[in-house]
Formats: sequence, structure tokens, C-alpha cells
Amino acid sequence: MLGLIVSGVILLAVVALTAYVVLIYNTLVSMRNNSNKAWSNIDVLLKQRYDELPKLLEVCKGYMQHERETLEAVTKARSMIAAAGSQDSQLEAQNFLTDTLKSLFAVTENYPDLKADEAFRRLGTRISELEEQIADRRELFNEYVNIYNIRIAQFPDLMVATRFNFSPKILWQINPEHRRDVNITFTS
Repeated sequence: MLGLIVSGVILLAVVALTAYVVLIYNTLVSMRNNSNKAWSNIDVLLKQRYDELPKLLEVCKGYMQHERETLEAVTKARSMIAAAGSQDSQLEAQNFLTDTLKSLFAVTENYPDLKADEAFRRLGTRISELEEQIADRRELFNEYVNIYNIRIAQFPDLMVATRFNFSPKILWQINPEHRRDVNITFTS
């Protein structure tokens, strides 16, 4: 009789432990997928920004003949994005593009006719809206990644994460040199 009770307790413990491991695994899968989904949502906005840039550059080119360097930097940033393969290189390219867009809008301050141009204002507003949406979604993405990274580093989740090859994700951080304040206005 005692052997049957011990066997029952051991079986119950194994079932409980298995259920606990499954629960941790499923939670980690959910968290990893949430961070991937958040990145996919950002990617949609990044693609929209990428597609809008040639239009903005075309409008600016006529006015900014002397600012070739800035226009070339935006074009280079766009090329870097197209060539980026990994998420790390995409983040780096996007940070470079953010910096060059700040420079582009800062340079346009010297061109009152450009600032008054309806196409430029419309495109500038659109790019600004996309930048705000990207910033909001970047915050959400980083929140998901942070929670996921914490969970896979904490015990007992660490044991499950290690066993099933859950690896840390990288937060999307703006490089310190990209944090310069630039005075940008669209009204004349």
C-alpha cells in the first residue's frame, strides 16, 4: 500500500513538473512571437518610410542643388536598408537613415521656397508621422524584447530556455551620435 502511495506521489510530481515545463515553454514561445510581431509592425512602417523617401528627395533636389552631400547621404542610407540582411544590420541602417533625415530637414531651413512647396510639406508631414509611429512601435518592441530577455535569464525559465535554444534578442537603441537635437520646422 505504501509503495502505491509513493508511486502515486512520484507520478503526480512528474505530471506537475511536466505541466510546469510546458507552461514555461509556451509562455516563452508567446513572448518570442510577440517580439517578432512587434518587429514586423515596425517593418511595415519602415517600408513605408523607405518608399516615401524617393518622392521627398525628388521634391528637394530642385531646390537643393548645393546640398548634394545631404541628398547623397539619404540615398546611401536607403541603399544600406535595402542591403541589410540581419535584424542588427537593419537596426544600424535605420539609425543612419534617421540621422540623415534630421540633417535633410535641418538643411531645408535654408530654402524658404522649398518649405512653402505643397509637395514638400505634404511629404515632410508624412515622413514625420511615420517617424512618430516608428518611435511608438520601437518602444513597444523594446518592451516585448526586454520582458522576453528577462524571462529567459531568470530561474527556472533559464533551464527551459537553455534546453529549447531560446536566445536573447537585441533592443533597438538609437546610437548616441544620432541623438543630436535638430531644429526642424515645416512652416515658413
